[in-house]
Amino acid sequence: MTAPLPARFTELKRAIAATNPTFEQDLTMAWGEVLAELDTVTKTIAKEGPAYIPQVFFADLNKLSAAQIADIKRKGTVVIRDVVDNAQARAWKASLEEFIKANSQAEGFPEGNKQFFHLYWTKPQIQARAHPNMLAASTWLNGLYHIKTGEAPDGVNLVTPLSYADRFRIRHPGVPWVRHPPHIDGGAIERWEDENFRVCLADILSGAWRKHDPYTLEPQLDACTSLYQRPNQSSVFRTKAGPNQGTLKVFPDVLLSNAYIILCPFFRPLVPLGSKEILDAKNWEFDILIPDFPGIRTRENDPGFAGPYPTNEQHPHMLLDETVTSIPDINPTLSSGTATWCTLLSKSIMAPRTQPVSRFASIYVMYIPVVPLTPANARYVARQKEEFLKGLPPPDFRTATTGVGLIGLGKDEDIKEPLGRKAMGLPISVV
Repeated sequence: MTAPLPARFTELKRAIAATNPTFEQDLTMAWGEVLAELDTVTKTIAKEGPAYIPQVFFADLNKLSAAQIADIKRKGTVVIRDVVDNAQARAWKASLEEFIKANSQAEGFPEGNKQFFHLYWTKPQIQARAHPNMLAASTWLNGLYHIKTGEAPDGVNLVTPLSYADRFRIRHPGVPWVRHPPHIDGGAIERWEDENFRVCLADILSGAWRKHDPYTLEPQLDACTSLYQRPNQSSVFRTKAGPNQGTLKVFPDVLLSNAYIILCPFFRPLVPLGSKEILDAKNWEFDILIPDFPGIRTRENDPGFAGPYPTNEQHPHMLLDETVTSIPDINPTLSSGTATWCTLLSKSIMAPRTQPVSRFASIYVMYIPVVPLTPANARYVARQKEEFLKGLPPPDFRTATTGVGLIGLGKDEDIKEPLGRKAMGLPISVV
């Protein structure tokens, strides 16, 4: 059950507004501009559908034009094809199937028909994370970020990828997936409440939303994405996250979605929710007297806040039913393609409303976040390595209980490649 947000969030809005004497004027102008651009962009996304998502080949990553790279950065998502060969992908798939058969007690949901598994150290997962091509793709994706000062802060290196353990899912044929509606990772109320996180969004909160650059590195290093220590929250800085195979739906415009989500709490509609008139900017007014932050949720007996969860009711201008777009098919014969998306992007893994769920094939997805070397990330990987060697869940996933006792977990010696071992914080040579 969702509980109301605390009254103190009204004071948070007032504190943010107090940082700029022309805050109301600046944000009101920005709000109108964002809504006007959303009106244009959402129509294009709805018309083009999956074709709107950029697609490239792994072999061409270093040959892309400046225009192609700018397109990928604006849309915040890209499908990279042929990252590893199909034979390897099939072998990983078969190994995951064998592991689940041998470990039916492994944690997962939904109960009675497990599809999302709280498993982190199967051989396919650790081998996929350590694969040279996957690490090369990660390095390229990290390179989409830039250092504003021109010189990397101490301990930061965007060409040194680290390995962050996450889960995997097997979506069964003919089963609608409703577990993950549209949502945005990387912090919830922290976007507004954490002062360092607000630095990342300063251009939006000043009204200069077009100057917002989600790929500027420095301010993101200090941003806190987990003030309340909710379980299963990433505590590392991730540039992108990517599954190896499967379906994903995204709102493919990271600049607009960021600007809209951040500005929304400072305005309220003057017409009923769900009405056609709600899309008109004239029917919204500046308001910082209520604690609501649309899309941010809290539940009884659950620490902290979750979200943002964009919804048709609270974020009508995103036209989610029309614009949360499926990525292009990777390959029906099980290709090695990788779908990657910016962690600030609105995404879901719901079944499309207009398309039946496949009755013929399971969809296997390994989540492999793209994580650069930073001091905080290095500290996390050092702790994660110790849990890996014990067969225990990673530090960010303490609520999981499966680990020791499972049959066939991956081990140190299953990671052969030097770069893969370095990414895991392991000695370069296998002992």
